[in-house]
Amino acid sequence: MSGVCRILGMGPGDPELLTLKAVRLLAEADVVAWFAACGRPGHARVIADGHIPRNAHELRFDYPFTTGVSVEDPRYLAEMGAFYDSCARDLAKELAEGRQVALLCEGDPFLYGSAMYLFDRLSPAYRCEIVPGISGMSGCWSAAHLPMVHGDDVLSVLPATLDEESLAHWLGRGDAHVIMKLGRNFAKVRAALHRSGRDEKAVYVERGTQSGQICLPLDQAPEKAPYFSMVLVPGRKRAR
Repeated sequence: MSGVCRILGMGPGDPELLTLKAVRLLAEADVVAWFAACGRPGHARVIADGHIPRNAHELRFDYPFTTGVSVEDPRYLAEMGAFYDSCARDLAKELAEGRQVALLCEGDPFLYGSAMYLFDRLSPAYRCEIVPGISGMSGCWSAAHLPMVHGDDVLSVLPATLDEESLAHWLGRGDAHVIMKLGRNFAKVRAALHRSGRDEKAVYVERGTQSGQICLPLDQAPEKAPYFSMVLVPGRKRAR
């Protein structure tokens, strides 16, 4: 009998925001796997620390690169595709032996989560279960005490990897916006917000719900932003 791959959402960073179900299933795992940037502790693994069984076999998947190669570079899809293929093969070996696998993912697995690419590869042949997690954007707007959508406001979620023209276009539509994956794209995001006239109410949140979190109006934000940061633009179409 083949095992089960359980993809567990680890939430936005605060370990107390793990769901009871994620903690329970993690405690039952024979194998625990997670993603990490080379030379750094995996963020999902850090959140889960304290709940991983002592006898569990751990698999660390190091990304071939994170921000070093642009998504427009032909190497990006080719090398990341090969990386996910390799990760899926490693997990398939464990599943074929009947083991219970917990694949950890920051935030919610199906919201820009790397785990979804392993789900695509494994789910046709193996049983997969998804445990949703509190999303990073939910953690950030809660940390910032920032109500985001009211009444019939429309919310958009934008990756900062879009070009400035596309970002400005989408910021000009809808009412509330979340811009994720800032990193080296922050200057471009600032320009797009100003260009669309949405910079005045924008809020910068860095490491929301984690130690050392920062919540500032955009005009007071630092020049550089880490990967775990985002910009929030609240909407309120109708005053109440």
